[in-house]
Amino acid sequence: MSLWRLRLGPAATAAVHGRLRGSVLPAARIHVSPMRNLQYGWLAYMLGDRTSKKLTEYSKIFTVEGSLCSGKGKLAQKLAEKLGMKYFPEADIHYLNRITGDGTLLDEKFNGFCNLERFYNDPKCPDGHSYRLQSWLFGNRVLQYADALEHLLSTGQGVVLERSPYSDFVFLDAMFKQGYIHKRCLAHYKEIKEIGISEFLPPHLVIYLDVPVPEVQKRLQEKGEPYERKVSPQYLQNIEDAYKKTFLPEISETSEVLQYTASDAEDVEKVVEDIEYLKFNKGPWLEQDDVSFHHLRLYVQDKSRVLDSVAVPSFVPEITIGGNEYDKIYYEFRSLPGRYFSKGYNADVGDKWIWLK
Repeated sequence: MSLWRLRLGPAATAAVHGRLRGSVLPAARIHVSPMRNLQYGWLAYMLGDRTSKKLTEYSKIFTVEGSLCSGKGKLAQKLAEKLGMKYFPEADIHYLNRITGDGTLLDEKFNGFCNLERFYNDPKCPDGHSYRLQSWLFGNRVLQYADALEHLLSTGQGVVLERSPYSDFVFLDAMFKQGYIHKRCLAHYKEIKEIGISEFLPPHLVIYLDVPVPEVQKRLQEKGEPYERKVSPQYLQNIEDAYKKTFLPEISETSEVLQYTASDAEDVEKVVEDIEYLKFNKGPWLEQDDVSFHHLRLYVQDKSRVLDSVAVPSFVPEITIGGNEYDKIYYEFRSLPGRYFSKGYNADVGDKWIWLK
């Protein structure tokens, strides 16, 4: 059974358990946006809630891309501040923990049975850890991108993200070339990626920071975690090649692309000036209207449905666990503080007036 099924929320997992044992669990949503007390729906649309009325010049999605320790976060944060956009730090394996329950970072058995330190220490681990890590990270990137779209469509405020599900494959490509993952993982990843981003709209702008591998290694030695310093230079080169030979040419068909060296990226004013000259005259965003925005908004606010797209029921040993183990972990997860019901409905974490909500 897919590891993501553990975290799809009671409603989705109840369906799985219903097929297995005929049991029924209480339904609940896993995420309610803090920007609104009520979820958007058909009634709001009928009463005149239109996305197009909220859009401004910078109601856009920008992603900042690059290798490890390339300065993505620093540039993304400064751009967001300059342009009045919302900054989304890179989604890690704990992204889902931070937006559900009481925000506590949970044990790795609730997060795909993976962690970065183990990957860097033993990237060729025979139990398939490398692919578990990458598939779990992809699911979190999909979820974060849905949050970003929801924020944009709900408030009109643009967003700046570090990486996205569109670029995530560069790491998988590098892993495969290094012999870290099996070929079957490529086929599975391709399937979940096609489904996972099929309902999304791509970024308006992709900014790529081109930092040579020797410089990346130098930065990792100076600023990186101890386990990051063990990364193979060939792995870093494979990431760079995947960006330049595959991702950037493909994404340029639907999104604007800007590339900078590490030193050029430090001049944020120059980057903003370059953005102002862009025409943003290509890609599917130009074809949207209030009706399509309405349907997209309904989709991205339903996080169980979004995550369901990356839980394709295929048997891949690296990310599949048995039914008994699944049951044990699932009910242990549900017993954690703030995890039994939807956010705001858990008395064990101090939620009040539950019956009046």
